[in-house]
Amino acid sequence: MPRNSEPETYTCALCEREVRQVSKHHIVPKSEGGRDTVGLCAACHKTLHSFFTNETLANELNTLDALRQDPDVARYLAWVQKQRDSRIVVRSKRERR
Repeated sequence: MPRNSEPETYTCALCEREVRQVSKHHIVPKSEGGRDTVGLCAACHKTLHSFFTNETLANELNTLDALRQDPDVARYLAWVQKQRDSRIVVRSKRERR
């Protein structure tokens, strides 16, 4: 009988947490002509799209460094990096920029 092996983990490109799963996030949204992707955990991916419009992501926050330097993202990262890999409910901001 095979031994139970540890589940495969991935590192989120934004929050750098070890997670069970990542999804592809277009650094510049596909709708804005983007092609390059990075692997983000579900919480980070949902948060970015709830905080920002595709236009803002394409024109202002089109690198991981630019995202990390945004004050709203920096506050979110300080919080999420303390969380374990579990389902995180993401609340929408009242006004996306």
